[in-house]
Amino acid sequence: MSNYLEIKDVDFFAGNKLVLEDISFSIPKKGDCICLLGPSGIGKTTVLRAIAGLRKIPNGSIILKEKILNNSNIFIEPEERNVSLSFQENALFPHFTVEENIKFGIQRSLFCSKNKNGSLKLSMEQLLDLFFINDLKNKYPHEISAGQAQRVCVVRSIIHNPDLLLLDEPFANLDQNLKEKVQVNLKEILKETEITSIIVTHDKYEAFYLADYCGILHNKKMVQFDRPYNIHHKPNSKEVVDFFNRGVLIPAKVVGKNKLFNEELGEIQGEFSRDYPLNEEVELLIQPEDLIHDDESDLKLEVVDKKFRGTNFVYTLKTNSKTLLPVFVHSHHEHLHQENEKFGIKKPIFIDHLVCF
Repeated sequence: MSNYLEIKDVDFFAGNKLVLEDISFSIPKKGDCICLLGPSGIGKTTVLRAIAGLRKIPNGSIILKEKILNNSNIFIEPEERNVSLSFQENALFPHFTVEENIKFGIQRSLFCSKNKNGSLKLSMEQLLDLFFINDLKNKYPHEISAGQAQRVCVVRSIIHNPDLLLLDEPFANLDQNLKEKVQVNLKEILKETEITSIIVTHDKYEAFYLADYCGILHNKKMVQFDRPYNIHHKPNSKEVVDFFNRGVLIPAKVVGKNKLFNEELGEIQGEFSRDYPLNEEVELLIQPEDLIHDDESDLKLEVVDKKFRGTNFVYTLKTNSKTLLPVFVHSHHEHLHQENEKFGIKKPIFIDHLVCF
């Protein structure tokens, strides 16, 4: 069975500048959600624009539902693709009200696409409620905020009932509380309507929540394409580790099956992501959740910083070699360690996933 969407060996250009090289990834089945992450300017939006047909690709192919949209010989015009793109910036018609802008999306589905999907399961009123903008129907774009305009654009794109929905930083202008509510509703909408989607975001928690698969773009390449769980727990390169900035690489030696030794932390046990020869020198990824606090332990490190995150503290500990290690501690822990205090680490150290490079 073919994948729902295939991106095969594509170079993506922004103007005359090559931004992404030899990119391949796929969406396995209808209704799946993909999130693309990467630094600003890496080319995430360029990927969406090419899939939507707003940019031609010089090589490779884009295939949707076994139909070639673009390769070196074929180019399907945007209005014939049944692909809907919601831009990060406000793309509303200024002379239309919010309701008229959204109704344009419905009308577009009737005359632009030769691959109609029929009516969306949800009405405009339901979508407006789910995105908390029902009271804006009669307002014009200049009368609403940037965050509200983004949500109107998303509703207009969804109500078109496309074969593929492309969202570019759809909730970048929302405060965290509202963003989380909207994310929950968007996920419910996508699953209920089985709309297949690609979402560009800088928010890894948004990506991990919404996506069936995540693609990490770095240095013109797709460096990892995987389930969110594996992206977090089993990053496949230092580039992915650096992008998420969630851990520290420390030197270690392989001393046995699923065992490492570090001069300052001692023996570290867990499960290797691949086989390593005995005595091989590696760099082990330590993430904040990997080390467990233990006041009674004789392995003591110095506290150099403490951040309160509500549900937990993130302590930064310094080893004798001045390596800084982050550690999560539940905020109900009675002993609130201060800077320059000694902080115990449970021994022996056990980490479920020993990620080494």
